[in-house]
Amino acid sequence: MLKLGVMASGRGSNFQSIIDSIKTGYLKAEVKLLITDNPDAFAIKRAQENGIEHLLMKPSDYASKDEYYSRVAEEFKRRDVELVVLAGFMRVVGKPLIDAYPMRIMNIHPAILPSFPGLHGQKQAVDYGVKVSGCTVHFVDEGVDTGPIIIQAVVPAYHDDTEESLSERILKQEHRIFPYAIKLFSEGRLRVEGRKVVVDAPRDELQLIINPPIQD
Repeated sequence: MLKLGVMASGRGSNFQSIIDSIKTGYLKAEVKLLITDNPDAFAIKRAQENGIEHLLMKPSDYASKDEYYSRVAEEFKRRDVELVVLAGFMRVVGKPLIDAYPMRIMNIHPAILPSFPGLHGQKQAVDYGVKVSGCTVHFVDEGVDTGPIIIQAVVPAYHDDTEESLSERILKQEHRIFPYAIKLFSEGRLRVEGRKVVVDAPRDELQLIINPPIQD
């Protein structure tokens, strides 16, 4: 059973989708620890309601960014975490954690990378006037949303979309593809070759993940 560590800064809806996927048996995994940098994060309540250990670790309590991420890595290692999942963690991950978990940190971003990295990917897409948008699960490297792409899902973007309406449409797909990416990892069906992630899955399965039926 895959041992997960989760980092979240806010409401933790992707965290909840992972919890739900474990409860249904879709994911053969266990969340060993939630780390949050925000004492008001709703993700804490989700952890409490599901009997998951959580720690509040604020970067301001540490001498440097490197010290902070070294301590984060130590907490995950202490609990034998095998994969770190960023479920709405609103900070750029530091090198000590990346070095401790090379190609074993996953993030989800609300845009079709490499387009619109960084904050407010949905607003960037609306402002640019794209006709499709979506979300991306990728492994984390030292850049901002630059790591190897694992899986993506596409949604339509309409001329009258707002950041909020597009975000809602994208979020539904985030809740599908993040557990799927973790499942692929847990089953040993991901292989990183340079910039590319080779996914061992039938093409018809990937097609349904990447391009689901349109839902408004």
